[in-house]
Amino acid sequence: MASYLDTFSEHGVFCQGGLLSALGLSAVGNSFLATWISFTLLALFAVAITSGPLFYVYYWPSMVTFEKWQRKSNPKFPSPEKVRDEIIQTIKSVCTAAICPAASVCLAYRGIGKAFCGSPPGYGLSFNVLTFVWVLIASDFWEFFYHWLGHKYKVLWNQHKHHHVFFNPSPFAVIADEFVDQFVRAGPLLLFPLLAPVNIDLMFFQYAFFFYGYGCYLHWGYELDYPDAHHPYLNTAFQHYCHHAKAIIGKPYHCGFFFKIWDNLFGSVYEGECFCVKCEQAKGKRSLEHFKQVKVPEYEKLLQPSFWFSKNVLSGTTSTDKNE
Repeated sequence: MASYLDTFSEHGVFCQGGLLSALGLSAVGNSFLATWISFTLLALFAVAITSGPLFYVYYWPSMVTFEKWQRKSNPKFPSPEKVRDEIIQTIKSVCTAAICPAASVCLAYRGIGKAFCGSPPGYGLSFNVLTFVWVLIASDFWEFFYHWLGHKYKVLWNQHKHHHVFFNPSPFAVIADEFVDQFVRAGPLLLFPLLAPVNIDLMFFQYAFFFYGYGCYLHWGYELDYPDAHHPYLNTAFQHYCHHAKAIIGKPYHCGFFFKIWDNLFGSVYEGECFCVKCEQAKGKRSLEHFKQVKVPEYEKLLQPSFWFSKNVLSGTTSTDKNE
């Protein structure tokens, strides 16, 4: 065990001589196919243990309560077919997004680019902290700007519009995109280590936990008391629900991820009447009487194998839910 910890400290996980190599998984890094498969499986596992429990606690019929529902952005629930479409689109996206980190690792194995793992001389804790910060800010702008462009130009909207069929998203909609859209969104995982010294172990962890984790919050479908929709700096679950509900081609409302500054600078803030849960509660639209009229779908269908072998399931367009 001590030798593995020493290996991790000195060489990290994914670079040559790192923990995976010590565990006999030398194909990761040497073979692009093996590396891509490994990242795909890791990403699917990450989706399952994050989006899955969140969906169960807040969407499963036996778990839905009036107290929870009062914080739901859209008072209605998506159909099982819509959730199935989200999951299918997510699986497509995972397979595509895994290309970028797999390519980064394979390039690092061959000495191409500036990626590193562990703590080589000159790259201590302070450097990794600064790297974490600039990757966070640069990735946040990357996500915003590409997202914003996707609502400004038809050629990019044709890729991004597949994500907007999920106007009432669940936690499974975080990366429910088509192939091109998700490849570009994952681009920093390949591009950044080619341009600047980056600890790719840290960057992969950052994307898996901070970006996907915050994405789960944004697509959660529920809102917190704090930070609420009126927070001056952070995009909250309401801003992203508003984006799904209102943004179309030519109307790039709230395209940001973590920070509101980009939307403020580019003028893509929704200026209509606020419909966050706090404002809706103030209008009397989250009463017990309203809750009793809400139908929670039978999501148990998602556990039936036959439900996944219906016609056109792989297209990710089986749902007839409409944005009303």
